[in-house]
Amino acid sequence: MKWILGIALIVVLVVVSLQVVRVSKEIQQESLVDEAQPADAIMVLGAAEYRGRPSPVLEARLNHALFLYLKGLAPRVITTGGAGGDPVFTEGSVSRAYLTARGVPPEAVVVEREGESTAQSVAAVVEIMRRMNLKSAIVVSDGYHIFRVKKMLESSGLKVYGSPRPSIPPGEWRARWQDLRQAVGYLLWRAGITI
Repeated sequence: MKWILGIALIVVLVVVSLQVVRVSKEIQQESLVDEAQPADAIMVLGAAEYRGRPSPVLEARLNHALFLYLKGLAPRVITTGGAGGDPVFTEGSVSRAYLTARGVPPEAVVVEREGESTAQSVAAVVEIMRRMNLKSAIVVSDGYHIFRVKKMLESSGLKVYGSPRPSIPPGEWRARWQDLRQAVGYLLWRAGITI
C-alpha cells in the first residue's frame, strides 16, 4: 500500500514540475514581446517606493507608461499598489505624483492604492475598469510579470496587451528563477490560491 502512495506522489510531483516548466517557458516568451496598441487605459503595476519616491524599478515602469501615454495609446493611466508598510505613502499615489509632475493631467490618472499583492491590485483594477466601462488595457511591468497579470485580467473579460518596461536583461540564472516563481504564482492562482 505504501508503495502505491509513493508512486502516486512521484507522479504528482512530475506532473506539477512539467507544468511549472511549461508555464515558465510561456512566461519567458511573453516577457520579450511588446504588444502595446491603442487601449482604454495603461495599467502600471506597483513596485517599491521610498518615502514618496519611486524605486528604480517603479520609476522605469512609470517612464515606460509615460512614453506610451505620450504616444497617445490610451487616455488614462491606472497606477497600482498599496502602502507596503509605509505609514504615509502608497505605491499607487507615488506613481500618480510622478506622472502628474511629468505632464500627465491629474484627471487622466486613476489610482488603486489598496493592493498588497498582484492579485489584490488586479482585482481592484478589474472593478475600477468595470465601473468606468473600460474594456482594454496595456499592462506595464517587468517582462516576467506580464504573463500572469494578463491572464488574471483576461479571465475577467478584458482585452489586455503586455508592454514590458525596458530593462537590462538579468543573468540567465536570475531570469529563469523569476520565470519559475511567476509560473508557480500563476498555477497557484489557477488553483484558487492567490499570492
